[in-house]
Amino acid sequence: MSEAHAIAGVPMKWVGPLRISGNIADTETHVPLATYESPLWPSVGRGAKVSMLTEAGIVATLVDERMTRSVLVEATDAATAHRAAQSLETNIDELRDIVRGCSRFARLIGIRHEITANLLFIRFEFATGDASGHNMATLASDALLKHLLHTIPGISYGSISGNYCTDKKATAINGILGRGKNVVTELLIPRQIVTDVLHTTAAKVVELNIRKNLLGTLLAGGIRSANAHFANMLLGFYLATGQDAANIVEGSQGVTMAEDRDGDLYFSCTLPNLIVGTVGNGKGLGFVETNLTRLGCRTEAEPGHNARRLAVIAAATVLCGELSLLAAQTNPGELMRAHIQLERDNTTAKVGA
Repeated sequence: MSEAHAIAGVPMKWVGPLRISGNIADTETHVPLATYESPLWPSVGRGAKVSMLTEAGIVATLVDERMTRSVLVEATDAATAHRAAQSLETNIDELRDIVRGCSRFARLIGIRHEITANLLFIRFEFATGDASGHNMATLASDALLKHLLHTIPGISYGSISGNYCTDKKATAINGILGRGKNVVTELLIPRQIVTDVLHTTAAKVVELNIRKNLLGTLLAGGIRSANAHFANMLLGFYLATGQDAANIVEGSQGVTMAEDRDGDLYFSCTLPNLIVGTVGNGKGLGFVETNLTRLGCRTEAEPGHNARRLAVIAAATVLCGELSLLAAQTNPGELMRAHIQLERDNTTAKVGA
């Protein structure tokens, strides 16, 4: 194999199983994580063990899904930009027909816009089937942009991407309007399991979540984000399943919630910008195909089902790692002891499991 086509050998292990229920999947599955941070495997594994000890496991609710691409056009003045924006909704059926002509799976489901001076930013929102949809959305937006420039007087080309999407950047708009899959995960953990498996109490986890994830992130200036380490689990899961790893930038913008319910722990992770797909670039690699098949994401189903299943499994994996880390951080020294023990043992860095 030439250097130009070499494959980086990131260590990967399957952890679990974890139990998932909800509006997309009812399943028990192990999950693959490719990472150099070896303590992540047992940490996610502990969260997965907790899920298996509860009847419903992790309840994962897919709230919304859409992929976006924003285009930029220049108008002669703000009034012209405003008239152009108004015409978008007036002619939305025609625009939807244009998108249908670009792909069997792409559908235009919404249009947003913003005007600054004489510049018009248009944010197209698409359903993209089982693909994460970056290229599909860009192809459709390119066709839409050409149509707009041809039919609306007083506007000219600015860019095929105006950064109002927003792709692979930490912004507020994605959390507000949505980009990718919006998944909420919840887990109710009985008091005894909190004590025996997590070695903590619901009250301690709730207090730490408020002080660390909510207040600490606020003081740090976080953007629509209040969590401990969503990015760790997402990167491991993305690399193992052939996703565009740069999407962890917006994917890790999410909120962790914890409540003490008479000693039982209610724990939830909300991920509004979870960008995953089961077809497209990266999915043809052998190990990716094997992993997606083992996850049950290679079934003959209606377009979009496999990607939705992958999204809720990814979100449940995030909850497992988030729960385990917060529990560890309620106990002085526990986190560092785990890192020293595992990361100094080179045998844990072998590829495969």
